[in-house]
Amino acid sequence: MNKLRQFRYKMKHDFLTLENVVLVAAIILCLTWTYQSIVAMSRNWELSERLTTERKTLELLSMEAKTAELENDYYRTEEYQELMARKYLEKKLPGEQMVVMPENSEAAKSRFRQDSEEIKEKEYSNFEKWMMYLFPSY
Repeated sequence: MNKLRQFRYKMKHDFLTLENVVLVAAIILCLTWTYQSIVAMSRNWELSERLTTERKTLELLSMEAKTAELENDYYRTEEYQELMARKYLEKKLPGEQMVVMPENSEAAKSRFRQDSEEIKEKEYSNFEKWMMYLFPSY
């Protein structure tokens, strides 16, 4: 019973003082604020990455739309219509002779595929990603 009284006295006068309670509350507040800041930064990073991805997708789609418009304009030209008439209807102008060319070889076809495969998006290190996130003009 005497030890219980001593424990209560120590708790009341040594540990549960106003300064200690305020200190514990301040520590809890700081830890909560730090955790919430990290969560907010993480969410902002994810949203930034998603925005970048969506912008790239939008740019790609707009380029595809422009390409489709240009193709449609080309298909409406007399030049294209003449080429298709020559190809499918075997039409020719007076004095012309038709020449049939062989198909391209595999070496010629693969040459252009290699060039397009070499164009890749640059890989950024974790440090560079943080720098771009913190300083957008980096």
